[in-house]
Amino acid sequence: MLKKVIHNAHDLIQEAVQEGDTVIDATCGNGHDTLFLSNLVGETGKVLAFDIQEQALTNTAERLQVAKWINTTLIQDSHANMDHYLSNDLKGKVGAAIFNLGYLPKGDKAIITKGNTTIKAIQTLLEYLKINGLINIVIYYGHEGGQEEKDAVLEFVKNLDQKRFSVLRYEFINQQNNPPFLIAIQKRQ
Repeated sequence: MLKKVIHNAHDLIQEAVQEGDTVIDATCGNGHDTLFLSNLVGETGKVLAFDIQEQALTNTAERLQVAKWINTTLIQDSHANMDHYLSNDLKGKVGAAIFNLGYLPKGDKAIITKGNTTIKAIQTLLEYLKINGLINIVIYYGHEGGQEEKDAVLEFVKNLDQKRFSVLRYEFINQQNNPPFLIAIQKRQ
């Protein structure tokens, strides 16, 4: 059966990540992906979850507290600054990262991700990914500013060196109202 975009993103991450890995939720939002990653890497793994909004971190913390997971560090900062939080010894060791672009569901729709900060975060992650590691970017673009970010991110990923990275686009093409789609980047070497 065809899966929703986010379910496909999770399936791909499950193939790339092992228990004990370090993984990144670049836009923790309401904590769904953060909890998924936390369960995936287990007690010996580590999750770094970023968001600029205090409400997103609160929502994520509550979700993690119910699940009693303690392997996650919540960081109130832009994903563009993640290089400030990643140590050099993690270069080549991060198992996966996930982005949900757009705005916080049930939050302030004026606070959105932007192409320049998302691209900066992707550039950082490309250095930190392990071989066969994965960056999944779920692109929601049916809001003001969303089309610009979508175009910028697509232009960036289309130009990644195919010898070093495989880039996949997964989307439904017969849905209305700008359905989200997935960009998956796998590090090959």
